[in-house]
Amino acid sequence: MKREKNAAIVLNLPFFTIFAPVMGILYIVPTPVGNMEDMTLRAIRILKEADLVLAEDTRTSGVLLKHFDIKNQLLSHHKFNEHGTSAGVVNRLLAGQNVALISDAGTPGISDPGFFLVREAVRAGVEVQTLPGATAFVPALVSSGLPCDRFCFEGFLPQKKGRQTKIQSLATEERTMIFYESPYRLVKTLEQFAEAYGADRQVSVCREISKVHEESVRGTLAEVIAHFREYEPKGEIVIVLAGKTKDEKKKS
Repeated sequence: MKREKNAAIVLNLPFFTIFAPVMGILYIVPTPVGNMEDMTLRAIRILKEADLVLAEDTRTSGVLLKHFDIKNQLLSHHKFNEHGTSAGVVNRLLAGQNVALISDAGTPGISDPGFFLVREAVRAGVEVQTLPGATAFVPALVSSGLPCDRFCFEGFLPQKKGRQTKIQSLATEERTMIFYESPYRLVKTLEQFAEAYGADRQVSVCREISKVHEESVRGTLAEVIAHFREYEPKGEIVIVLAGKTKDEKKKS
């Protein structure tokens, strides 16, 4: 770690000495989305050395820590309790403890808990360091065959209220669009995209990234819909959808 536990800054003034505790660091640590070999050496070291590890699900993260022989204290920190636990975590950081945040898979804050704690830590003047590492949408984008120099990440669409409004708001988007989706809603989502943007729009559906059965299905929306109507989708899904093309703009 950059700083030893309980380190302090000594301020020598003319008449007295002040010992000012050094604040801890909040580390945002990505974890594998599938293959355990995607874990970085730095991530393992941080998780071993931190004073506390925050986990979205302590049972899931417990398996990960055991795999890498990491014996550390785990504290539950997820979307249902983060507003209640963040203040206590910030107090620990202000007192000099180093805290690592992990989610079930991938990078915390990307469609996972993390934003609220980071915001509160920044507001309190705490240093935040995010480690580079695993996230699902980057490999899905790069392997899609669609332009990846400019893109927008939309995460999960609203399940009900605001869903159609969101889809329609992206009708003129020219950048490649990235969505996360459940396998149970995949076909419905692709059908809604086809209705809104046209069945000839290019798309790549990547599932089970970094796992044994990783697969990318590419083609027009019509072709990919037909594929997943015949073969039931399973696993974690990333949809990479082409933006509006010049030809589409001419027709509209």
